[in-house]
Amino acid sequence: MKTIDELLAEGVAGKRVFVRADLNVPLDGTTITDDGRIRAVLPTVAGLAAAGARVIVASHLGRPKGAPDPAFSLAPAAARLGELLGAEVAFATDTVGESARATVAALTDGQVAVIENLRFNAGETSKDDAERGAFADQLAELADVYVGDGFGAVHRKHASVFDLPARLPHAAGSLIATEVGVLKKLTEDVTRPYAVVLGGSKVSDKLGVIDHLLEKADRILIGGGMAYTFLKAQGHEVGSSLLQEDQIPAVLGYLKRAEEKGVEFVLPVDVVVSAQFPDLKTKAPSDPSTVATDAIPAGVMGLDNGPETNKLYASKLADAATVFWNGPMGVFEHPDYAEGTRAVAQALVDSEAFSVVGGGDSAAAVRILGFDENAFGHISTGGGASLEYLEGKTLPGLAALED
Repeated sequence: MKTIDELLAEGVAGKRVFVRADLNVPLDGTTITDDGRIRAVLPTVAGLAAAGARVIVASHLGRPKGAPDPAFSLAPAAARLGELLGAEVAFATDTVGESARATVAALTDGQVAVIENLRFNAGETSKDDAERGAFADQLAELADVYVGDGFGAVHRKHASVFDLPARLPHAAGSLIATEVGVLKKLTEDVTRPYAVVLGGSKVSDKLGVIDHLLEKADRILIGGGMAYTFLKAQGHEVGSSLLQEDQIPAVLGYLKRAEEKGVEFVLPVDVVVSAQFPDLKTKAPSDPSTVATDAIPAGVMGLDNGPETNKLYASKLADAATVFWNGPMGVFEHPDYAEGTRAVAQALVDSEAFSVVGGGDSAAAVRILGFDENAFGHISTGGGASLEYLEGKTLPGLAALED
């Protein structure tokens, strides 16, 4: 896989360089609530611009239906990129149309442009190879060189991720090189003890990574909505908590395998519950109470780890040398249910482990809860991509960058 350092050494001055970034930032209207993914691609974009490239940044945002939708415009991300670069960033109001062609044609050496949301074109995400390829052909006309740096999208077989690199000389950007290097530390040469913390809503989203990590981890800590399927599998009642009953056989199988392999499975011993899901918009006070996991009453749902669980999890992370964390422990967006997620983040900060926060909601949580990003070994920009890499899957966007 060619690196951006090699590309820069060859010279990019005057060349149109297409950077497939991941600017899929959370928005409140047109206000960006977490710009971490934009900041993550800055080294690549700034490095290319400084070397005299004419930089074309492209990304998806959200899930529009293959047609323009103002709610998913990349205009706010383009404006923020310009602020962070300290330079004007041009913005094309389409992907491969008149605006994109004119915007790219107007670039001079060292200038940067962002084109509109790639998913406004149905060809970007099409499962039809010909339709996807036709869109990639149009994108290729805009550029001379391709740089893949959107790690959060490399598990997608999309036109700008998979098909476009085959049409242009290509290299991996700084972010992808960093992300892959970190993930190799979690899969190939792990420093032990190795602890994995998995949360989030659905156990089905994590089955593949649990299956793979049972061969590598020393202990696995479970939290979030997915914990209630594990608790139900152990015979506990879970009230109206999130539950995937169809996954109970798989969960029982993992618990048995873990016992056979000597992998420690750690589940909550108490949880914070409420009769109603909290209002995440107003953050109005709710009615939380704490109960033991073997005494969850009917009519309430578990929304966070309880204080005894927080102490337990901190103790299980204290001596770890390597930690991978993906998924919050509760509904961290509401202050009544943020302590479980905060406790895990604090335990990683307090430990001497090489800690990897695996993207998505976990990455957002550490920022929202006020933690210093530099206190962690690495904060990934790609939750789904990280998980699929740890499952041992071939990621289309990485495979496309191989020579």
